[in-house]
Amino acid sequence: MTAADQPQSRAGDTRPRAFLDGLRSRALDLFHSAWSPTPFTVRRWALAAVVVNAGITVTGAAVRLTGSGLGCPTWPRCTPGSFVPAAHDAHSPVNMAIEFGNRLLTFLVLAVAAACVVAVLRVAPRRSSLVRLAWIQPIGVAVQALWGGLVVRSLLNPVTVSVHFLLSIGMIAAAFALYARSGEGDAPPRRLVHRDIRTLGFVLVAATLVLLIAGVVVTGTGPHSGDEAASRFDFDIETMARLHADTVWVVLGLTFALLFALHVTDSPGRARRGALILLGVELAQGVIGYVQYFLAVPALLVGLHVLGSTLVWIATLRVVFLMRSRGPGGRLASGHDELDVVGV
Repeated sequence: MTAADQPQSRAGDTRPRAFLDGLRSRALDLFHSAWSPTPFTVRRWALAAVVVNAGITVTGAAVRLTGSGLGCPTWPRCTPGSFVPAAHDAHSPVNMAIEFGNRLLTFLVLAVAAACVVAVLRVAPRRSSLVRLAWIQPIGVAVQALWGGLVVRSLLNPVTVSVHFLLSIGMIAAAFALYARSGEGDAPPRRLVHRDIRTLGFVLVAATLVLLIAGVVVTGTGPHSGDEAASRFDFDIETMARLHADTVWVVLGLTFALLFALHVTDSPGRARRGALILLGVELAQGVIGYVQYFLAVPALLVGLHVLGSTLVWIATLRVVFLMRSRGPGGRLASGHDELDVVGV
């Protein structure tokens, strides 16, 4: 080795160590953000809970769409006698890996849930409203895990699968409530818009929930059951799809009415922007829905549609929270929240 080669060799030797040092530093930063939290880091952990709950909702759909719903045919073990995938005549290694990978993501959701609880317990001053909301996360993960076992043991019965999705929707709502409440104070809620507009927002949330329920019924009636052994709802798929589409138009109409009312009453700009973003997300979701219907519901578009449904739900919740205030709290220094940055 020449002298000219030595510096390069030394640099090459230090790269793995530098990479490990960087990982260690980031891990410590994550630990301290929960163990020695500020209102800012509490809010960030709540946002992480929204993201991971939405993420596992979409990956759960991917398990079904790839026919991997019974890739791990037992619960809590993956295969009889093994918690990790083992050779099984009835299931391919790919399907087993997909289902097992989704089960592993539960631990990520649980870790974020635990971080939320630790952060709200250790932040000063401690806020009981945030503590109650944070505890929903680990409890919800446990309920979801147990219900997931019922889904497997029922051979992907569409009722259990539908409830599994709706529990995820509830978890997203609880995580978003934690996120929103961590960015404001504990004063009594004060309306920022006219009372009737606020009521219209609540009606929109209820209609969106009905839309999600209609969507899971359509899903439980159509293809992509998750496994050949899975049963289906005994409904006419054409009829259910049309009812779902009708509900879409109701939600779009309510959203347009809310957006119009917010503009003509000179409501806060953040609420108007939130309603406009919601309308845009709904229109994109509607386009995906109609395209997948006319293309005989290809798996990729169905997966995008599930992602769209979670974004519609989050954007709807955000609009409602933007129409009231509980006083100043742990806002970001810029005066905007993280969801403003990502455009949700």
